[in-house]
Amino acid sequence: MSEFNRNPSRGRTSNTGSRRTSPSRSGRSGSGRSSSRNHSGHSEYGKSNYSYSARNMHNRRRRRNRDITQWVVYGVALIVVILAVVLLFKGCKGGGDALESTEESIAGEAADGGITVDGISIDGMTQEEARETILEKYGWDMKVTYNDKTASVNNLMEDRVDELLEEIYGGSTETAFEVNTDNMLDAAKAEASLIAGNWSMVAKNGGISGYNKETGKFTFTEGTNGAVIDQDKLAESIVAAIEAKDYKAQIEAQVKEVEPGLTAAQLEAKYTTIATYTTTATNNKARNQNLKLSTQALNGTIVNPGQEFSFNETTGPRSTEKGYQPATAYLNGEIVQEPGGGVCQVSSTLYNAVVFAGLKSTERHAHSYEPSYVTPGEDAAVSYGGPDFKFVNNSDYPIAIKASFSDQKVTCSIYGIPVLDEGVKVRMESEKTAELDPPAPTYEEDQTLQPDEEKTVKNATPGSRWSTALVTYKDGKEIERIDFHNSVYRGKAAIIKRNTSGVVVTTASPTQSETAAAASTEAAGEASAASTEAAPGPSGPAEGGPSGEGQETQAAGSQSPDGGEAQPPAENPVVPAAPGPDSPADGNSPGN
Repeated sequence: MSEFNRNPSRGRTSNTGSRRTSPSRSGRSGSGRSSSRNHSGHSEYGKSNYSYSARNMHNRRRRRNRDITQWVVYGVALIVVILAVVLLFKGCKGGGDALESTEESIAGEAADGGITVDGISIDGMTQEEARETILEKYGWDMKVTYNDKTASVNNLMEDRVDELLEEIYGGSTETAFEVNTDNMLDAAKAEASLIAGNWSMVAKNGGISGYNKETGKFTFTEGTNGAVIDQDKLAESIVAAIEAKDYKAQIEAQVKEVEPGLTAAQLEAKYTTIATYTTTATNNKARNQNLKLSTQALNGTIVNPGQEFSFNETTGPRSTEKGYQPATAYLNGEIVQEPGGGVCQVSSTLYNAVVFAGLKSTERHAHSYEPSYVTPGEDAAVSYGGPDFKFVNNSDYPIAIKASFSDQKVTCSIYGIPVLDEGVKVRMESEKTAELDPPAPTYEEDQTLQPDEEKTVKNATPGSRWSTALVTYKDGKEIERIDFHNSVYRGKAAIIKRNTSGVVVTTASPTQSETAAAASTEAAGEASAASTEAAPGPSGPAEGGPSGEGQETQAAGSQSPDGGEAQPPAENPVVPAAPGPDSPADGNSPGN
């Protein structure tokens, strides 16, 4: 019993021995286990434990090796990360200057050997610093002189220095460089052209310089010499100074003086009367006094090439202090007595001469009502402080105005070198294109008339529209016809006297209407257009030049272009500030 208690496993084996050998169990399973236990006993159990321990140790070694490998991988990765961080840090620190030090690096790398440009060291410099240093060392201060004139030459080395520095800082391995100064002639020529453009002067011919009113003769002056800079020579001198590295050179320009093409005597011989126009005045003394004063103010006026003439500025205010007399004129369509009344005849006469001469009119205004001293549409109304007549001397030489009043005739001439080609004449032709209804009649009370009796003091005058063309003739044959513009003139109302009061008186003094009718007739300037002489000229004024607005009315003695006599000129085109085409004339225009 004691034996069994000490070894229960063995006792269980004895008691279950038949069970271990029972054929009812699987022979392989039962017999294998039983055999192992029965025959091996304790030794087999120990062997099994040993095998298990060996496997565990092997597995632990495998896990340990795997762990070591992982740690190695982790370590390598960590080292890589650390290196990347270090490199990144260094890039941010030193490469924070990377953009700035890229240029430095080239010079810095060659600091030991030395990098120079034309002997100027640029070690350790940025490209911009190197540029400034080089240009400063050059000390560019090249100048060109002519008489008392001095001009600075732009620094032509800047572009060449920039090109070289691009090469150096682009990775060149050289250490000593020189700025290329080849093929600089084109740049030097461009610079010479700029300087010459400021200094070169075109020779100017002389011309009319004054007028002696006592002798009636003009005086002439010699022209002025021109100056031409020798640009090729100047460009060559600039290049030579650069090649010699003489950047502060003082170069004297070679200048050739050019004399005018014509002397004063030669010019005087070419001057002639290139256009003339004449109109006839009335016998009104006050009005004629005004015509005389205004022609005197115009006579001898010189207009230089490109200069604009103004009638109002030339004659000045037409005041009583200057001797102008009150005379009949139209103002806002009303008949008024105005100092200087009648001077519009002078401006209209001058206007026609200007057109025939081929000069360019820049301002012209039609009257409110049809004039009688020139063809309607060929007038030029003026009023100081208001409408003006202007033209520009579009020729190459000075021109002069001759104006006179004598024997009740106003004559204006243009004195100069012909603008128009030989054999060419410019004439204006105008025609009435429409007749406009006059205003409603004006009625006045006249108790000298019988009740309900009416008497017409002044008949109504219809308004009109005129179309003007400028016609060019060559040797008497028409070669060009240009439509200029239309002009519109107001009609005048009839003046009718009547008695509506029923009271009759016997007073026989002139009525207001009769006086007004007489003044209206006088204001119209009962005169006919006179014959006109004009010098040959080009086929009309330049574009935008003179044009007209009135039908031509052939005057007694006036001939066609074929006959050699100039026809009355048409009015100039209406320019800004004047009434537009097809519109009535400015209501403020005096009709004198």
